[in-house]
Amino acid sequence: LRIVMAALQHSSVRAGLMPVYRRLSGLTGRQVGREQLLVTAQCTSVQGRYRSSRSREYLQESIVPSYHFQPSMPRLPVPKLSDTCGRYLASQQPMLDSTQLAETTRITREFEAKEGAELHNELLAMNEQNKHTSYISGPWFDMYLKSRLPVVLNYNPFMSFVDDPKAGYTEQLVRATNFVVSSARFMKSLREELLKPEIFHLGDRSKSKWFENIIRYVPSSVSWYGAYMVNAYPLDMSQYKNLLNSTRVPGIGRDEIVKHEDANHLLIVRNGHMYVFDVLDADGNIKQPAELQACLKYILSDESPPPSHPLGYLTAENRDTWARLRQKLLDCGNEETLKMVDSAIFCMCLDDGVGEDPDSLTRLMLHGDAANRWFDKSFSLIIDKSGTAAINFEHAWGDGVGVLRYFNEVFDDMSISPAVTPSCEAADIDSSQHVRKLEFNLDGAVKEGIETAKENFFNLVKPLDLGLLQYSRHGKNDIKKYKVGPDAIMQLAVQMGYHRLTGKTAGTYESCSTAAFKHGRTETVRPCTAETRQCSLAFDKIDSANVSELRQLIQACSDKHNSLTKNAAMGQGWDRHLFALRTIAEKNGGSPAIFQDPAFAAINHFILSTSTLNTPALHLGSFAPVVPDGFGIGYGVRDRELGYNITSYPASLDVRDFVACIESSLDDLFNVLYESSKAKSETEK
Repeated sequence: LRIVMAALQHSSVRAGLMPVYRRLSGLTGRQVGREQLLVTAQCTSVQGRYRSSRSREYLQESIVPSYHFQPSMPRLPVPKLSDTCGRYLASQQPMLDSTQLAETTRITREFEAKEGAELHNELLAMNEQNKHTSYISGPWFDMYLKSRLPVVLNYNPFMSFVDDPKAGYTEQLVRATNFVVSSARFMKSLREELLKPEIFHLGDRSKSKWFENIIRYVPSSVSWYGAYMVNAYPLDMSQYKNLLNSTRVPGIGRDEIVKHEDANHLLIVRNGHMYVFDVLDADGNIKQPAELQACLKYILSDESPPPSHPLGYLTAENRDTWARLRQKLLDCGNEETLKMVDSAIFCMCLDDGVGEDPDSLTRLMLHGDAANRWFDKSFSLIIDKSGTAAINFEHAWGDGVGVLRYFNEVFDDMSISPAVTPSCEAADIDSSQHVRKLEFNLDGAVKEGIETAKENFFNLVKPLDLGLLQYSRHGKNDIKKYKVGPDAIMQLAVQMGYHRLTGKTAGTYESCSTAAFKHGRTETVRPCTAETRQCSLAFDKIDSANVSELRQLIQACSDKHNSLTKNAAMGQGWDRHLFALRTIAEKNGGSPAIFQDPAFAAINHFILSTSTLNTPALHLGSFAPVVPDGFGIGYGVRDRELGYNITSYPASLDVRDFVACIESSLDDLFNVLYESSKAKSETEK
C-alpha cells in the first residue's frame, strides 16, 4: 500500500488518470444493438423477461458494492499558488492589450507574494482538517444554494432522450410506464448498493469476473489502490446519494438539499395538478408493471380543469420570495403535503404539448410552462404528448455525473427489456385507491404570490432566443482522421465564430468533471487561448494564408486545448483555486486587489458558456446563457455529424448570425485539414 500511495504522487499516475474525463460518456450505458431495438414483443408476463424474481427487482446485481471505493478515493489536490497565478495570467493574455496585461500581471504577482500566500496557507490548513471531503465541495454548494436567482434558465439544464425506434413504444403511457419500472429497478439497485461502481477501465483485466471477485474482499479503506494496480480508476459517486428522493428547499439567504431516503412514491405533475403513488409494494418489491400503468392511465384520464393557482410557478421564483411563500404554505397547514412533494423519488411531468422540432423541444424541456413543473426536485423526467422524453435537473446537488449514469442505464434497460409493450393492457384495479391527488390550502397571500410568480416566469422565459446548427458535412470520424481533438475543434469553431461576429475575444467557460477525486465537482477549461486568438486572426486572411501554416495553427490549438483539459481533469486549473481563496478572503472581511481588477471581472463574465455530453441515448441538450449578453452553447460530437444548440437573450448579438459564423468557421477548418492532408499524401507519394 505504501508503494502504491507513493506511486500516486508520480506524474505517470496522474497521466494515467487523464483520460478518465476526456471519455466520460464512454463509461456509462451500453451501445444498444439495432437488432435488439427492432424487436417488437408481444405483451407477455413480465416475469418471463427476467431470469428470476430477484432479477426483476434490480437493474444490476453487482457483487462489488456501489460505494466500495468511496473511502479510499484520492483527494482533490490544491494547486500550487504559483501555478495558479501563472495559469490565470496565461488565460488573460488573449483577453487584454499589452498595457492591461502588464497591470494585471503586477496585481497578480503582488497577490501571489502577499495576501494570496496567506490565503493559500489558510486553505491548506482547512483542507488538512477536512480530509473527508474536497476543498471545493463546501464553497461550491454554497455558491449554488446562496444564489437568489430563479433556478429555471439560470441553473437547470435539460437532456432529451432519443426516441424509441420500435413502433408504438413512444406512446406517452407506454413510455412513461417503462420509465417508471426501469427507474424503480435503478433505484433499488442503488439503494442496496447493487449498482456497479463507476469505474474507468484502461485495460481488460479490471472488466473481468476475476477482478470483481478479488476487489470485493479488499477493504474499502484501500480498495481504490487495489483497482489502480490493475489499471482501473474508480470515480467519485458521492453525488449519487442526492440523485433520488432529494429536493432543493428554499430558505432565506440560503437553500438546503433535503433527502428522504425511505420514500417509495413518485410525484406526477399533469395539467398543473400533482399526484403521488407508490412504486413499491408493502414488501418492498416493485409493483407489477400493469398496476403502475393503471396508475399512470388514471392520471392521464383525469379531465379536471387546470388549477387556478398552480404551485409549480413558485419553484421558478426568486429564492427568497419562494422561501417566504413556502412558509406561508406551511402556515396554511400544507406541511404533510409539501413533504410528499419533497420526498418523492423524482418528479415526472406529463405534458399535453409536443416538441415538434428542436426549437419547440428545447423550449418545452428547458422551461416549458412552470405550471406543470417542480424545478426544485433533483431531476424531473418530462414526457410530452408524443412520448418524447427529457430530464431537467437542479444543479446544486450535483453535476452531470450521476444524472448521466441514470440517463444511460434507464434508457438501456427500457430499450432492451421494456416492462410493457404497446399491446399490454393496464391492470383492472381501482387506481383511485392507489393514486393520491395532492390538494393544497391557499390563502390570499399565497394566491397573490403565485400570480406574481407566473407573471415573472413568463417575463423570464419569453426573451430567450434559440439557434441550432446540425453540421452533417463532417463528424468525429473525420476529425480523428486528421489527428486533432474533436472537442478542441468544436471549441475552436466557437472562438473563431465569435471573433468573426465581433472582432473580439470573450470570457469562455467549459466544464470539466473532477470526479476522479473524492467529492470532486468541476474545474473550468478556458478554451479562449493565445493559440485560438492567433488562429482566428490568421483565418481572417484565409484567402492569402498558407495552408501549411494554418494547419500548424490548428494543431497548436488542439494541443493546447488537450493540455488544458488534462490539467482541469486533474484539478490543475486556476478557477476553483482562486474561487476558494476569494471565499476565504470574503469570510475574513478582505478584498484583495486581484479580485477587484476589471480584468478579473471581464474574464469571469462568461459571454461564451459551453458544455457537452456525448452518449448514444442523448438526442438534444441545452441550457440558458449565464450572462444577459452571452450565449449558452450546448454541443455534441457524433461519428458523422456535429451539432450546436445555442441560446441567447436580446441584449446579446443575434444568435442566428453567431450560428452562421460557427458554420463558416467549421467549413474553413475542415477545408484546411483536408487540403493539408491531401498535400501531405501527394508529397509522400
